[in-house]
Amino acid sequence: MISRSRKTVVSVVAAITLLVAAAAACIVGSTSVGLADVFALLTGGEISNTAQNILINVRFPRVAAALLAGSALAVAGVILQGVLDNPLASPNIIGINAGAGFLVLLSASVLPHFLWLPPVAAFVGALISAAFIFLIAMGAKTSRLTVVLAGIAITAIFGAGMNTILIVDPAAYVASSTFLVGGFHSGIRFDQLIFPAVFILPGVLLAIFVANKLNIMALGDQTAHSLGMNVARTRLLLLALAAILAGAAVSIAGLLSFVGLIVPHLMRFFVGHDNRILAPLSAIVGATFVVACDLLARVLFAPYEIQVGIIMAFLGGPFFIYLILKNRRGLGGSHE
Repeated sequence: MISRSRKTVVSVVAAITLLVAAAAACIVGSTSVGLADVFALLTGGEISNTAQNILINVRFPRVAAALLAGSALAVAGVILQGVLDNPLASPNIIGINAGAGFLVLLSASVLPHFLWLPPVAAFVGALISAAFIFLIAMGAKTSRLTVVLAGIAITAIFGAGMNTILIVDPAAYVASSTFLVGGFHSGIRFDQLIFPAVFILPGVLLAIFVANKLNIMALGDQTAHSLGMNVARTRLLLLALAAILAGAAVSIAGLLSFVGLIVPHLMRFFVGHDNRILAPLSAIVGATFVVACDLLARVLFAPYEIQVGIIMAFLGGPFFIYLILKNRRGLGGSHE
């Protein structure tokens, strides 16, 4: 049993780390914009036009995008791992990334001149993928294993569609490479974050509010049913919430991997399995993780910048192997 004092300490440290990471991401870069400039801008002090322009139009929007995407993906991971009783579950396991990637490639191939279209296509593709999985799950037994297998099937189908587009129109990859690898670009603006924020902010709050339902589902389907829960309906609604969060995140961050896998596991080690604590802390740490990885992607090989998805792959790959070796029950968890 993890003590209340430990949970408090972890929460405070997580909040402080988030502030430090966000501040570092705002002041570290190829141009000489420092902490004094950030403080002056926030307090109405004296700041040069150049520094003000860099902060408002480049660094603040990029940090905000990383915060939104990280919190959404981490909370989506908490929901999926809880609902599917699968320690290896993440947004890609139910086909979110595949659906988003397919529609982004399709939009880049058919309508390459509509630069505003890829983020919308990513979100719609993620939801379409989730809708197919829900239909399959409703047509069969709405179990954890059914959802996982449906996700694998949908991923294979959309993956084949992506490969077909790349063969027919290789230029589509050039237009969508940043999205497919995962990452943020310096030209992102605050107005581009309004659409995903409308889904992410309420979605994260809703996930925290209903976190106790994940605790009840962890007791097993029969026990949850005996406590008055409609297990099938609750599972589908929570999966829909995870899909919306993940879809909104990939619309601004591309196909980032491992956030929804690493962060919930890391937080369980520190605060235990109570999702009422796990969900909000995962949102904080997920945001910190993506901001920190994006900062590393910008500075490791400066003046060159690599995609943040590459950094996450280097970090997440070994962690994924560790989880496979640790959890030998298989991808399906405890099946009905």
